[in-house]
Amino acid sequence: MEEIKSLWNKVLSKLEVQVSSVSFELWIKTIEVLEYRENKVLVLVASTTTAKNQLIKNHLKQIKETVFQVFDENTEVEIIDLVEKEQYIKIHNPANEQIFTKTEEDKNMFNLKYTFENFVVGKSNQFVYAGARAVAENPGKKFNPLFIYGGVGLGKTHLLHAIGNYIIQFYPNLKIKYVTCEKFTNDYIESMLSKKEESKIEFREKYRNLDILMVDDIQFLSKKDSTQEEFFHTFNDLYQNNKQIILSSDRPPKEIATLAQRLESRFACGLIQDIQPPDFETRIAILRKKAQQERYFIDDEVIEFIADKINTNIREMEGLLSKVHFFASLLGKKSAGIDEAKEAFKENLNTVKENLTLDSITDVVCTHFNISKTDIVGKKKSKDIVEPRMIAIYLINEILDVPLISIGKYFGGRDHTTIIHARDKITESVKNDPEIKNIISQLKMLINVS
Repeated sequence: MEEIKSLWNKVLSKLEVQVSSVSFELWIKTIEVLEYRENKVLVLVASTTTAKNQLIKNHLKQIKETVFQVFDENTEVEIIDLVEKEQYIKIHNPANEQIFTKTEEDKNMFNLKYTFENFVVGKSNQFVYAGARAVAENPGKKFNPLFIYGGVGLGKTHLLHAIGNYIIQFYPNLKIKYVTCEKFTNDYIESMLSKKEESKIEFREKYRNLDILMVDDIQFLSKKDSTQEEFFHTFNDLYQNNKQIILSSDRPPKEIATLAQRLESRFACGLIQDIQPPDFETRIAILRKKAQQERYFIDDEVIEFIADKINTNIREMEGLLSKVHFFASLLGKKSAGIDEAKEAFKENLNTVKENLTLDSITDVVCTHFNISKTDIVGKKKSKDIVEPRMIAIYLINEILDVPLISIGKYFGGRDHTTIIHARDKITESVKNDPEIKNIISQLKMLINVS
């Protein structure tokens, strides 16, 4: 089969220059080689029924001619869709042997750098790491579902990819799919918009004919009632068949607004584990690991400087490390020093603040609390609006250099004494209320300031 894969890649290379880039990306690149039969029939699987129809209508002649050139002039081409694929395997391969190769999408599903070996374990993440490792080693048998939650840039996606890479290495026959919640939603909408029943069947086959389903950013199910309904049935189908489900979110299930109670209940039947911002020692270990992987020469003083300045977002911390290395290389230095670190941090801070506005900060608050901007800047005085409004005022005042009068004008023409009251009330709450302090930390991570 390796030889067939190699020949098909040559076909793709030739077709790429013959068709438009849109056609290649949508219809041709996603083709899966199922089998090359002894009677010289190359069986290809289109990603959807629509794709199959497009290929047959617009590109079959080009595909056949190119296959003739690369494979054999007597080779025939047969194109089927995913529904037909299942029937094909039953007829031509009753033993259900694995006769097909993974698509490019499957092969590139996981970042190879995101492994358990490259994940730095500390007090803030040791339990979630242990849970992820247990699921990877025993998929479908321990902690099902596994629900990981935490702020932006703390390593949730790294752990999901680490699980995926481990399973591909040690359980190569298991069918695994990793998607974002947005991708799941878009696929569902596409299947519903199609008038053909086959599209709905394709969607369900795609997400239910699996051994492991991984969904990143599941909080975006909020307010999507019909998608929640479909995900509920997908979840049940997998769960009842002892298939592993792994989910990530920026918040625990009970804090996902408008999440159906039965979905919240399903999520809670496995392991729900948070991932906290790393402590100082863990941040240093993460930066040293990153420098070692990327072969950066960085002074220890720089590592400590970055670990001290950024304490809530690993991704931002690693980005700053890369910038320090870049600055040093521009100056022809073999090792990055504290001067480059200070310059990089100053530029990083200025860039972030330049891109922030009253609107962008308020949008983050509205999204977090699942309220509309009209309500937060309006006259409503219900508790579910007043507290987010005060938090938005507090954040704007702390982050932006904007006069109090301007902030008051933005929030529905309120006078500056009202703005001062809101700011001071949240300032006091941050000192005395751990829940408010945690919310402010999460929002700052989402806004990308620390």
